[in-house]
Amino acid sequence: MKDAVLIIDMVNDFVTGKFKNERAQKIVPAIQKLIEAAHEHNVPVIYCSDSHLPADFELKIWGEHCMKNTWGAQIIPELTPQKDDFSLCKRTYCAFFQTGLDSLLRELKVENIILTGVVTDICVTNTAAAGFFNGYQEIVPPETTEPLKAETKQRDLDYMQNNYHADIMPLDKVIERWETK
Repeated sequence: MKDAVLIIDMVNDFVTGKFKNERAQKIVPAIQKLIEAAHEHNVPVIYCSDSHLPADFELKIWGEHCMKNTWGAQIIPELTPQKDDFSLCKRTYCAFFQTGLDSLLRELKVENIILTGVVTDICVTNTAAAGFFNGYQEIVPPETTEPLKAETKQRDLDYMQNNYHADIMPLDKVIERWETK
């Protein structure tokens, strides 16, 4: 079963900018470790990042953030995509909604998506729902994701596990799966 790693919203505005989150900064080394292992095992890495236009309805809730072609919408320097990685822009919470992600995953013959990034309770969970509805199995390494509020993390992981059958799997176990193939 082929995997792909999704890096969700690890952009300046969510990590060090407008919505600066120290917990988001703390997951960067775990995501770096996952990306490095993915590259070593020829597992596709796909960045799915907010890139808003001025009329996007989400801005009515959160205000301007991650505006297209701005510093805030750029992937953080520590996670700069490599030449064979993929990068998709999204305008809503869900990495599948009108982004071409589903088509890309099907072209790559992916069956399992490994969800990482921020924020667990919004963009990661909405992506997990769409992934489930599109027939993908999700894996979520807890060390690679953070919600808005630390106290909701376990609830968010449980929600994905209970409602979308997501496998909440430690990072090292994810990497071990690739080493045994």
